Amino acid sequence: MNTSEARYGGGVTLLLFVFIFLPLLAVLINVIFPGLFFGQIQSSSLGLIGEIFHRPLWKQSLLNSVTLALGTATFGTIIGGVLATIRARWNFAAARLLDMTAWVLLIAPSFMIAQGWVLFASADGLVHQWLGLTWVTSFIFQPAGLVFVMSLSKFPLAYLAIMAASEWNIRQFGYAARLNGAKPFTVWRTVELPLALPSYAAGWTLVFMDSIGDFGLPAALATVYKFPTLTYSIYSAIYQSPVRFDMAGVLAFYLVLILALAMTLLMVTLRKSRFDFLNARAVKLEKVKPRFAWIYNLSITVFLVVSLGIPIGTSAAVSLLKQAGGGLNAGNFTLDHYRELFAGQAGDHRLLGYLEGMYHSLAIAAAAALFSMLIGFVVAYMLTFTESRLKPLLQLFSIVSLAVPGVVLGIGYIFIWNQKWLEPLGLHLYGKPSLLVIAGIAGAIPYAVRVQLGAFGNLSSTMLKAAAIQGASVFERMRDIVLPMVRQSLLIAILASFGTSVFDLALASMLKPANYSLMPLVIDRAFEFSRYGYATAATVVSCGTVVLIIVLLQAVGRLVFRWLDGKKSR
Repeated sequence: MNTSEARYGGGVTLLLFVFIFLPLLAVLINVIFPGLFFGQIQSSSLGLIGEIFHRPLWKQSLLNSVTLALGTATFGTIIGGVLATIRARWNFAAARLLDMTAWVLLIAPSFMIAQGWVLFASADGLVHQWLGLTWVTSFIFQPAGLVFVMSLSKFPLAYLAIMAASEWNIRQFGYAARLNGAKPFTVWRTVELPLALPSYAAGWTLVFMDSIGDFGLPAALATVYKFPTLTYSIYSAIYQSPVRFDMAGVLAFYLVLILALAMTLLMVTLRKSRFDFLNARAVKLEKVKPRFAWIYNLSITVFLVVSLGIPIGTSAAVSLLKQAGGGLNAGNFTLDHYRELFAGQAGDHRLLGYLEGMYHSLAIAAAAALFSMLIGFVVAYMLTFTESRLKPLLQLFSIVSLAVPGVVLGIGYIFIWNQKWLEPLGLHLYGKPSLLVIAGIAGAIPYAVRVQLGAFGNLSSTMLKAAAIQGASVFERMRDIVLPMVRQSLLIAILASFGTSVFDLALASMLKPANYSLMPLVIDRAFEFSRYGYATAATVVSCGTVVLIIVLLQAVGRLVFRWLDGKKSR
């Protein structure tokens, strides 16, 4: 590796360390030395770690989070596994709809999905008022019901992981076993299950990590159901008076510890996996049309209506009703909530600023998407085309923020960037929008890197080596050779990063500057104040706006790429 590559590698490694790993490290240090980051150095407080088993709120938060995550991971993996198996083997009309719904649920902010379920299943919700099904309320607002709701929104993680493995035809191994006298159950137990087990373990782990770090569900439930979790209790500890950094630090420590154990389980499972069946004879499983295709279409459609239709449909319906419990009649329909939204007059001064919040959120997400794409481009280049000694660190840093919840990163940012000694240097970023941009970059980096690694993997290094021999610098090789060939992946990386940044409720809640409006906070605050019509109207407009922006940017990108290709061919 030459000096120029070393500079690029060192630069992006330092950025990832500051943006991602340093905040996490600060959280762990605060557990050992509480008050260190605020000039109140105390003796080691490792004894506080054991207090979680004696303090009721701390203990209940840990118990609730673990119960919810274990239940969701198990049930969500079962759902994802069944759907992935069906999708991989059979060809039916609703299959594409299933894929689209999985991606929508994967991208959709959890707090909006949870709010839809609250409006549907609460005591004065639509299912009670319109259908009279009172049992739904008692079912949903209890631990098993919360596992059910979260599983319906988290199953895509398991579905996509298992789907990738289920598409390969491994029946030849089963045929060999049958020829040697094995019965069908023995074939499944000794051949099919061991080969599929790593994908199920990966799916289970991904759902578990995403569930235990989720902030949206407890934030939405706080208005109607008391169910403290680690993430919400961490947030409450920071924003109560007096601030409880000791409590936040201990709970964050346990959250990080659980996530580290989950990631270790994932790595061990993958390391022990068998991939030798993916040899030159491996072929994709050929999908066939089932005999009773209508059963598959009907079953999948009903499932998708429940998993996506209920929360999204409920929010859309409530946004058009004067009173959610007023029933379906002409006199109860209204567009007033949308008028209030765009007029900036919600009848409550605490809800003003939606349009301003939308502008701020879109601008912050756009900046985070652009910078994360650039950083991801350099990281992907270093991982693919160099032999840098920093590659393990780049790989680690680019994955860590995918597993670490926003509330943990938020606390770390407060510890790091709220230091008085940074003020003369102009680096006291806490309370400034720039810190939200950095947080958005940290959250978007894993997506930007993974998207671009896929495109980089298809490129040959021969051209780059030839250009280097001719004296081309690293920047020139990136700009003139790699960039034109992976430009489509760069656009996808920007759009993926933009979509994941704009609705981040956890980081917006913890890092919001004073008197600074942000779109997720406006929606969450309106929901908290029981202004459901206003909140749902804001949800519909926000999601529609983001989807429209992504579609338009895709179209513009295709036109620009076509124009550039035409210009080169002249």
